[in-house]
Amino acid sequence: MRLIRPTAGATDARSPARRPGIGRAAALVILVALGALIPLLGPSAALHGTGEAAAPGVGGIGLLRTVLIAAASVPLGELFVHRLARRLPGAPPERPRSWAPFATTAGFVAALALAAVVSAGDLVPHRLGQIDVGGLYGSRDGRLALLEVNGFLLAALCALARRPAAQVWPLAAVVVAEALRAHPTTEQSPLIGSGLTLVHLTCAALWSGGLLSALRLLRRWRGDPAGAALLALYARVAAALLAAITATGVCSSLRRMPSATILDQLTTTAYGRTLLAKVTLVAAVALLALWARVRLGRAADPLTAYTPARAEVIALGAVVAVSGLLTALPLPIRWT
Repeated sequence: MRLIRPTAGATDARSPARRPGIGRAAALVILVALGALIPLLGPSAALHGTGEAAAPGVGGIGLLRTVLIAAASVPLGELFVHRLARRLPGAPPERPRSWAPFATTAGFVAALALAAVVSAGDLVPHRLGQIDVGGLYGSRDGRLALLEVNGFLLAALCALARRPAAQVWPLAAVVVAEALRAHPTTEQSPLIGSGLTLVHLTCAALWSGGLLSALRLLRRWRGDPAGAALLALYARVAAALLAAITATGVCSSLRRMPSATILDQLTTTAYGRTLLAKVTLVAAVALLALWARVRLGRAADPLTAYTPARAEVIALGAVVAVSGLLTALPLPIRWT
């Protein structure tokens, strides 16, 4: 009997296949952990010296809002990019494994925790007796919280049942509920504010989730010309999404911080400081996007745009985390 030892070439061929996967998973865990620090530690920095008081548990609530926004963005981005891919002639049929089941499950858990906070009178419950599930049906915020819980639950069931297209409707209900929640009826013209937030959230979800999905698809199609064509097609749509995000963001900011006071409030209020940080991050994302588009058009190998696009999606993750923090901080001006 001869013992056949694996050759060095065979060993080398197998080990790189494992190491990059482990490295990418470790990098993803580190990035997620760092992103979680923004809503957890951000309130103390944003509120320092403003004289404002935040609600109890603002860091945890900001983290849950971040998870909720990201959980809606991932499946919506997948659906958006896969639709773009179907428009490309000769595109490979291969698709990476969907992250929608994991994202919608995380969204369901976050929405459930936020519903528990609403049921306890917008306070973090410390025991089960403080959670009044029946009371959720008696308030507007409670009904919207239940709508988000049920929306993510239905989206998760659709993802697990391999019916991705059906996720659109429950996820749309989640985005609508979040837009309505952000503008209570005591606010001046709440429907206008909800409409602006609805467009803002939808475009942001398609931009961030779509870029993440496009990069995963490019990696799966490595070497195929359809990858560069997909990135170019996404870039054209993303430019329109960025314009809509900018326009709705400016309008929403002016509604809460009138132009006469906005410069002062950007540095003296927690909401203004966080908004300024978000604007700075979005500007950095726009520069990274421009860099990727230039490389896509001028480089001999269009896939060299992958590197700045990957930095862009990381920066977009930071924008999502800051957005989650922004929803939990006290508003600088409350319209009555």
